[in-house]
Amino acid sequence: MEPRWLDEDEMAAWRRLVAVVELLPGVLDGQLRRDAQLTHFDYHVLAMLSEAPDRVLRMTDLAARTNATLPRLSHVVRRLEERGLVERAPCPSDGRATNARLTEAGWAKVRETAPGHVATVREHVVDALTPEQVTQLAGIADALLRRLDPDGRLTGALDRADRD
Repeated sequence: MEPRWLDEDEMAAWRRLVAVVELLPGVLDGQLRRDAQLTHFDYHVLAMLSEAPDRVLRMTDLAARTNATLPRLSHVVRRLEERGLVERAPCPSDGRATNARLTEAGWAKVRETAPGHVATVREHVVDALTPEQVTQLAGIADALLRRLDPDGRLTGALDRADRD
């Protein structure tokens, strides 16, 4: 079967998306490393815990919300534990599971870091768009995520986080 090659407009859109996907993580990581000594993924883990009831999640739920493998998440949580930002403990309702809990120091770190992170997101993404484009971006992201995450592994967690 002959491939369906991208036409000129599709190629232009694709190249722009690739450029955004390549450039944005470095911008977000750079600001967080400079201002908070955190990677973007570290901050994402802390933010997901900060939004959870009692600031506690099972490691498997935290992995789903951050799109991380358990080994990667365990490594990051261990580093955050060493800094006193997160604690791990057995899950009271299931001794086989482990919970991650945001400590008071971790909660303080999130509150201290969030304004700079939001300012960076605004500067490089939100404020570059009109309100109509923000709505369009959400719709475009949803359309892509339906293909990239058809089982809702990550987007299901995002939807739950939006409702919590």
